[in-house]
Amino acid sequence: MDLKLNIADKSGKCIKKELKEDAAGFLYGKKIGDKINGESIDMPGYEFEIAGGSDYCGFPMRKDVNGIMRKQILTTTATGNRYTRTGMRLRRTIAGNTIYNRTTQINLKVVKYGPTPLITAAPAEEKKE
Repeated sequence: MDLKLNIADKSGKCIKKELKEDAAGFLYGKKIGDKINGESIDMPGYEFEIAGGSDYCGFPMRKDVNGIMRKQILTTTATGNRYTRTGMRLRRTIAGNTIYNRTTQINLKVVKYGPTPLITAAPAEEKKE
């Protein structure tokens, strides 16, 4: 399964990149908060931090749920819950904080910038005809 990367920087710009399954193998086993080197995703000089993601069914990853499995947790306001009513707690299904082969999307944030700007550092996607 291909991995989709959303890379965000401090200016609010976000670029999207897709990795094939064989190229994404180095990410398996990493957790939210881990840092990865930019050379591994063809962006030399950059350093990224894993900020989140989602699994193949769209359940969001959450930092305080360890492992790769999904869990149903009782939550107030945080990742996976959009209700803000005071005192309301809901049971929500959340994915664990570890990347594995069924993870489809990963959010990254830039920790260290490379020599080229972020937009030009990402290879341009080829248009399909």
